[in-house]
Amino acid sequence: MKFRPCAKVLGVILMFFSLSMLTPVLISLHYHEHNEMPFWTSFGITFATGLLLWLWGQGSHAELRSRDGFLVVFLIWAVLGIYGALPFWLSPQPHLSWSDCLFECISGLTTTGATAIANIDSLPMSILYYRQQLQFLGGMGIIVLAVAIMPLIGVGGMQLYKAETTGPMKDNKLTPRITETAKALWIIYVGLNVLCALCYWAGGMSVFDAVCYAFSTISTGGYAPHNASIAYYPHAIIYIISMVFMILGGTNFSLHFVAFHRLNLKTYWHDSEFKAYVALLLILGLVTSIILFIGAYHHHLAQSILNGYYQVVSFMTTTGFVSDMHYNVWPLFLPVMLLLIGMIGACAGSTTGGVKVIRVVLFHRQIGREINRLIHPSGMFPLKLGNQVVPDRVMSGVWAFLAAYVSVFLIFWLLLMATGMDIVSAFSALATCISNTGPGLGEVSANFGTISATARWVLSLAMLLGRLEVFTILVLLSPAFWRR
Repeated sequence: MKFRPCAKVLGVILMFFSLSMLTPVLISLHYHEHNEMPFWTSFGITFATGLLLWLWGQGSHAELRSRDGFLVVFLIWAVLGIYGALPFWLSPQPHLSWSDCLFECISGLTTTGATAIANIDSLPMSILYYRQQLQFLGGMGIIVLAVAIMPLIGVGGMQLYKAETTGPMKDNKLTPRITETAKALWIIYVGLNVLCALCYWAGGMSVFDAVCYAFSTISTGGYAPHNASIAYYPHAIIYIISMVFMILGGTNFSLHFVAFHRLNLKTYWHDSEFKAYVALLLILGLVTSIILFIGAYHHHLAQSILNGYYQVVSFMTTTGFVSDMHYNVWPLFLPVMLLLIGMIGACAGSTTGGVKVIRVVLFHRQIGREINRLIHPSGMFPLKLGNQVVPDRVMSGVWAFLAAYVSVFLIFWLLLMATGMDIVSAFSALATCISNTGPGLGEVSANFGTISATARWVLSLAMLLGRLEVFTILVLLSPAFWRR
């Protein structure tokens, strides 16, 4: 392992990350909160650590290999989780334990949106903004931002990009140079955040709330500056704006880039994954709306349709906003179905968590191919996405991912029950954390502050596993990884 180049990358990213702790200082000053010191102290500690790591790695000009990329990606998310928790820990409000602070930060960076804080409305505005900003940084992935600055420090970034990006086919780049790819993704991401904030503001939100909700919506994170989540603004126009931008956040950003570059919206409909994504949203939203209306949960059909489709979009994009604070007592199987939708997630190459729709599409087509092989043993049935044949290596990776995902889920489920959680609470807490969705059922339906510290540590690791799609972390446990 080349530890000095890894330290060099980690140091630069820590220094850049420390700068994000200065914007809440401006918020605190603007609202006269006198809550600047926790952020100044956190900035100093984080910047100093990054500087020391960068100085130690200065003598190395080696190129990162694939194995180095996996290690750096994991270290970045783990270390940023630790240093990003400092403002929560040093701030007098909220008064949280270290495990709570770490959980809150990792939940923000991984865009999970699960919280250990009971009364969000009572938090200082600077802390509220900081929570939302964590999601903004984690949404596109701080690693993608990092590869845009890799040439400045003489370390290649392709290995980091491949380790960080989601989905089974990771070698596709939008532009010939990886740096340009990262810049293109961030321009699109920032542009969508600005547009979303303007729409929220025009829809009736305050400027502060519009920015905060936009950070959560495009990053598909789910943190909100109010206890009531998006239901704090119970207006149809806000829900519609939120749904539109959650769907955009859940779409492959490569499609956004190509559509913008060609100025052609047909680009979206030529993509098999996007068509499946929209079809699932429409079908599952219809099922949810019908059950809500027939079950007389809402007295008006329009209200059933709005809430039904909103929650399906929110969970499938793994955002986790709730338009109804009592969704966990909706009739029949709907609460569990929403959790399972969250585990599917939206498109690969988006800001969402979950398994991703493209894998579900490939599972479905692989099952169809196996049925055809049973009927026609001598037949040749290539598996295609659009007009392209999917290589067998990709399908092997997809099945391996599914096996690893299910295995990790079962192990962590048992660990959570071992901490004293009941079977429903443990299942929902793990499902919502490993899929980076947020809301849970049972004991964690309101927040995660009521469960044990041990359970929160387990769930923090589950959030990282989900954000980095399991294998990025599991590969570090292999003895072969550490051999030269």
